[in-house]
Amino acid sequence: MNQPYGIAYDSNSQRIFVADTNNHRVVSYKLGSLVGTVVVGNNSYGLHRSSLYLPCGLHFDSPSNSLIIANYGAHNIVRWTLGQSTWDLIAGNINGSLGNSSMELKNPRDVVLDSMGNVYVADTGNHRVQFYFAGQSNGTTIAGTGISGTNATSLNSPWSLALDSQLNLYVADTNNHRIQKFLILEDD
Repeated sequence: MNQPYGIAYDSNSQRIFVADTNNHRVVSYKLGSLVGTVVVGNNSYGLHRSSLYLPCGLHFDSPSNSLIIANYGAHNIVRWTLGQSTWDLIAGNINGSLGNSSMELKNPRDVVLDSMGNVYVADTGNHRVQFYFAGQSNGTTIAGTGISGTNATSLNSPWSLALDSQLNLYVADTNNHRIQKFLILEDD
């Protein structure tokens, strides 16, 4: 591996998925095995739908048997259904261009889904967390201001995300050397 970053777990198949970031792929390991299998990507970076570009964060989505991938170098979030040869775009630009609008991302590092299939993205380069309702590509900033800062409402390079059962969002606010907690209220 070359700088592995993200990890996801499938409890049904007892497989661990690892984002092998600098090899531009995701590798799967059965529990207890030292030998992995490439399940996503092709060992070289690219901006087309059959490759990844510095994949970082991973989330395994059991209902769709797919990996949700923070495709850092391509500035997007993609869904790769296991066994398929291409991904589907969830957020960001399909052509790999970066931006800071509600439909664009800049170097996303992590992604998580809640129980309703809504998507949360650590939009690291834009110093914010973006929220996408399931099936929507237009995001809303729910944490951070889009500009790096040190006050309680600002973030400086958010890298990792976690949700608890009450939908509290925990953000690794990396360059501020802290963990921020945000209460997320969603419309039903």
